Amino acid sequence: MRPVLSIAEMQAADAKAQAVVPLDVLVQRAGTAAGTVALAMLGGAYGRRVVVIAGKGNNGADGRVAGELLRRRGARVTVVGPDGVGIPTGPVDLVLDAAFGTGFRGTWNAPPVPPGVPVLAVDIPSGVDGETGRQSGTSLPARRTITFAALKPGLLAGDGRRLAGEVTVADVGIPADGARILVIEDADVTALVPTRSPGDNKWSSAVMVVAGSPGMTGAAGLSARAAFRAGAGMVRLGVPGGDLTRTPAAEAVGVALPEVDWSDPVLEQLSRCAVLVVGPGIGRSDATGVEVRRLVAESPVPVLVDADGLFALGELSGPVEARSMVILTPHDGEYRRLMGEDPGDDRIDAARRLAARAGAVALVKGSTTVVAEPSGRVLVAMAGSASLATAGTGDVLSGVIGAFVARGVAPLEAAAVGAHVHGRASSHGPLEGLMAGDLPELVSGVLSDLRRSGPVQVDAGG
Repeated sequence: MRPVLSIAEMQAADAKAQAVVPLDVLVQRAGTAAGTVALAMLGGAYGRRVVVIAGKGNNGADGRVAGELLRRRGARVTVVGPDGVGIPTGPVDLVLDAAFGTGFRGTWNAPPVPPGVPVLAVDIPSGVDGETGRQSGTSLPARRTITFAALKPGLLAGDGRRLAGEVTVADVGIPADGARILVIEDADVTALVPTRSPGDNKWSSAVMVVAGSPGMTGAAGLSARAAFRAGAGMVRLGVPGGDLTRTPAAEAVGVALPEVDWSDPVLEQLSRCAVLVVGPGIGRSDATGVEVRRLVAESPVPVLVDADGLFALGELSGPVEARSMVILTPHDGEYRRLMGEDPGDDRIDAARRLAARAGAVALVKGSTTVVAEPSGRVLVAMAGSASLATAGTGDVLSGVIGAFVARGVAPLEAAAVGAHVHGRASSHGPLEGLMAGDLPELVSGVLSDLRRSGPVQVDAGG
């Protein structure tokens, strides 16, 4: 996992480092690292024309050091202020954006640069909020960003992820120890999800799925198939009021549930299951809400609540009544119902707020998916893409996470690794027309490839 430091944490780490290493030495290291990346982008400095946009703070100092390095290598370097006065009108080979760093507040409108010129952002694209990733004014889209010590939240979400390009983290001697935000990578999948041992049987990783309703069984089938493809040894599937002769996932064992008062037979099944997934497609009647809330309150195993199950919980005024750990997986609209407010730009803060109020693991969906537990520890999954914005993909994610919990992964890690694998699977599907039904087999393929060949890293810049 790659560490992420909030702006306050980064400032504290910077101060700690300066107690040992003088500031000018840290600036020299950062500027040299930026200059080295710039050299690679230029393919050699001699005769190249470079513009450094440098502000008055440490970020600008880093940019000036980088510019001096390039000048010594033979580049023609022009240093200008954030207003851009003095930018050459002729051709330019590279722009170093060192106008403002992660602590910037206010609005910045980037000066015009010649079209098509590659931009290297120093620490973060100027004008982007280091905590939320929100752009204020206009920023320069970077081909690459070099940041220091650790990733910053603003590089992972919102406009920041789009504007940062490829992100490189440089070690300049500032410690990132004790980071409470971490980004999931491919290596974490095989590290956290255990392989089956010789003594395992189908009940060793059994999942109970309660989903769907009469005539609306698509969500139930997607969740059940996804759980199997993510490694569940057994899936028991109950559709309240459903016809057992029409089980939407042939491999799943159908559990007869009445249309109302169905929590008792579900609770009876949980003595042999490791996790309960409840909510996709079950409907929003008052009677259904009563049954969902009872299951959550009395389940002896962890419960993942999604979709209509989240609707059943209503607006939360305090911790969810539960006997076991609960995982909530809302999209923005469901988050709004649970919390009575939008998640806002700061997705990490949004996930933490929901986790703290609910006393549960909270997964806030998005192209950058954030998972938090009540203690404030956060895992971030960045493998998602716009192709997942289609009906049913959330049902698949529920099944994947459920399977990982059943396989012995702790709820926080299971949710984050599930989101990572889910996003990875989408990138293996068709470029156009990806359907939720494509994903379970793609999930199996991603997991199998990682077992066979080892990890392929995720670019934190998107």
